[in-house]
Amino acid sequence: MNVRDRLDGGRAVVAARDADETPDTTEIRRLAEAAGYDVVGEVTQRRAEDLRYNLGGGKARELATAVAEADADAVVFDGELSPGQYTDLLELFPAGTTLTDRYRLVLEIFADGAGSTAATTQVDLATLRYELPRVRRATEESLLNAATEKGSPVLDMEKRIDAMEAKLDELTDAAAARRARRRAEGFDLVALAGYTNAGKSTLLRRLADDVDAESSGTSGDDAFGDENLNDDLAESVTVEDRLFETLETTTRRATLEGRRVLLTDTVGLVADLPHDLVRSFSATLDEVGAADAVLAVVDAGADEDRLRRRVETTVEVLAADATGPVIPVMNKVDRLDAAGREAALGIVADVLAESGVETREPVAISALDGTGIDDLRDAVVASLPGSTATFELPPSGESQAFVSWLHERGDADVTYGPESIEVRFAGKPSVVDEAERRAADLRPADVRTDSKDG
Repeated sequence: MNVRDRLDGGRAVVAARDADETPDTTEIRRLAEAAGYDVVGEVTQRRAEDLRYNLGGGKARELATAVAEADADAVVFDGELSPGQYTDLLELFPAGTTLTDRYRLVLEIFADGAGSTAATTQVDLATLRYELPRVRRATEESLLNAATEKGSPVLDMEKRIDAMEAKLDELTDAAAARRARRRAEGFDLVALAGYTNAGKSTLLRRLADDVDAESSGTSGDDAFGDENLNDDLAESVTVEDRLFETLETTTRRATLEGRRVLLTDTVGLVADLPHDLVRSFSATLDEVGAADAVLAVVDAGADEDRLRRRVETTVEVLAADATGPVIPVMNKVDRLDAAGREAALGIVADVLAESGVETREPVAISALDGTGIDDLRDAVVASLPGSTATFELPPSGESQAFVSWLHERGDADVTYGPESIEVRFAGKPSVVDEAERRAADLRPADVRTDSKDG
């Protein structure tokens, strides 16, 4: 069954197990609700994993009873179920009950939000990779002669995975070409990453200019929405309090101290997902890897344990993907007093020190009321590679066109004199290099250029 057919708003009982402490079901309940389930009960257990059911045998039967008594038609398990555990648990439940573990649930939510070709392909690929070992187990008795079986479900699924991987490669190549074109136009690329509901979309609204937007979810079959630059802000950036609102990335233009920046709000992260499942969203994570700087956004108002776990999740993903400088952003500090801010800052600093990931100094902000936003803008600009150059130009039409070109690609401070035009320019190193070439082509004998790296 296609994962997109599952969001039917059924009645669900959630189940959770933790070897060390009583499970906290807050997040799995929210995930289930985001997927359209009505949570009507829960069963938890503190113990090590049982090889047969994941839960202990007695607790598994208790779960089956809870499903029947609540007249539920689904069970949502907070964790990963092996193919065998999935099959054995399902046999205990009333006929017609569906069973979804944490990872399949995430796929359902992503599938519900997938609109573009790239997002849909990523979800379908992740779903196939999830289902493959389960299909293998169901057909394991015939695996010895699978190579000669026409229409083997395992071989068919493997071929579909290969085809989708090839398709996704094409889409990511197109996205890479788009990013290269944007850099050539003078844009710096900044990605917003972080745990879902950390406030990334609200921060994007706060930092972005008032006009222009592009989104991977508004472009039909265009993989990453290259030319959709006129969407209204309220429509292009969703800020609802919902986990995994979309798998699409949303990009907005911003001007930070004269630097032209494209800010990309990437998909929200979630803790404890298997590495291979996370990698299935490679096209989205590529936006993080290709960024000139990454804003690692965390909800500073979360309780101590949750804050620590979410920072650890964010750091773990960024350590594997980010190549540009990472700026930790402690959002929602408007909810904290001075002591709370210091405590949250200490937790973030501890996690970063333990991770070994090189980051810039954390910046405390409130995307909602604007606290600390100027400090964040300064931190972003300081983290971006930059160069400066000074041009002395003759007063001509060609020089005026060149000055206009500079204004479009960086910070140009222009002084007009009776016999010359002096321009102090700051921007991306590649743009400064191009500016120097263009200045030399104006009137080489009359143009003076001084430049330095910033």
